Amino acid sequence: MSIERVRSGSPWQESIGSARAVAAGDLVLVAGTLPPAAGAAAVGDPYEQARSALTEAVAALEPFGIGAASVIRTRMYISHARDAEEVGRAHQELFADIRPVTTVVVVAGFTDSRVLVQVELEAYRGAAP
Repeated sequence: MSIERVRSGSPWQESIGSARAVAAGDLVLVAGTLPPAAGAAAVGDPYEQARSALTEAVAALEPFGIGAASVIRTRMYISHARDAEEVGRAHQELFADIRPVTTVVVVAGFTDSRVLVQVELEAYRGAAP
């Protein structure tokens, strides 16, 4: 089985020694994804932060030749339980027809206090056309 790693140049990837996404055979994993610029454009808006983080995470699949239709699992970490509905709405808009296995977890917080949501994806590229 071959393993491919993609880096995005994020300072976090260098400082902790990680990749943006990794493909192990047909399984592709996307690292935790924050809203762009740590949610600064959508401070206090869980829906917008989730929408932008999910879009960024799906974009990380592109180097492997797949997109949202190949996603089989999503994980959404939120800092406030009250945001679950809005984060879920953003997820539903992107994945309603795909229906990946999904988990929502409330966490104590993120390294940037403006962030309300972080997402991870798993995809299967053997299903790509």
